[in-house]
Amino acid sequence: MGKVVLVTGISSGFGKQIARLLAAKGHIVYGTIRSDCEVDKGISVLKMDLADPISIKKAVETVISEQGKIDVLINNAGMHLGGPIEEAPAELFTRTMNTNFNGLVHIVQAVLPHMRHNGGGTIINFSSIGGLMGLPFQGFYSAAKFAIEGFSEALRMEVKAFNIKIVVINPGDFHTSNTANRINIFTEGGPYEKQFKKSIDIIAKDETGGGEPVVLARKICQIVDMKNPRQRYIISTMEQKLAVVLKRILPGKLFAPILESHYGIK
Repeated sequence: MGKVVLVTGISSGFGKQIARLLAAKGHIVYGTIRSDCEVDKGISVLKMDLADPISIKKAVETVISEQGKIDVLINNAGMHLGGPIEEAPAELFTRTMNTNFNGLVHIVQAVLPHMRHNGGGTIINFSSIGGLMGLPFQGFYSAAKFAIEGFSEALRMEVKAFNIKIVVINPGDFHTSNTANRINIFTEGGPYEKQFKKSIDIIAKDETGGGEPVVLARKICQIVDMKNPRQRYIISTMEQKLAVVLKRILPGKLFAPILESHYGIK
């Protein structure tokens, strides 16, 4: 019998592919969208905005009322903000944190009582390679992902007694709609313009040349079926996995020049 799975952000990219593959495998899939869009058959659609706690509560209550439980929560949805930290408008970086971190917290809080009542479950939180190292001109994206890292580590210990597994996913560069949907803010003629444009071009090139979302989606499907998944899965190129290892073992003053070189930081 399939599991009841709630996936956030299924309108495109990872979420779309994850929901599609899970439904094809016989799982009962609920997927959230913020705006109307075409969704594959076999997936129950929920309108939800991660920046709106009321909509989050309603979405979870809908699944519980119809299925009586949520076996797996996949926190995939998010937004991307690019630009210099100094020049980021408060409204935009607040929305980024509300969407990428605070919203994740709200939905976890809404789901946990039901998982405890049903004797366990799995929560899969999407972090990023950018949650393991700060990325230039993606400071608030990295900040939110760093927050997910610490949150997940603490949560894992708190819910261990209730048979609830916490899994963190760290994707590298993939070819998704995130590149086109990123909100880039910078001052024309400002002190950061030249460096920002140079670095963001490199970032966009890495993303558009990255893997296909279905590759990651297949791995998520495997994790959903596992009885005892690992705590973390880094799904990326070998070069990016090596960067994660170097970040762990090298002093900051030795690792920083490697990262700066990749992003063209002078």
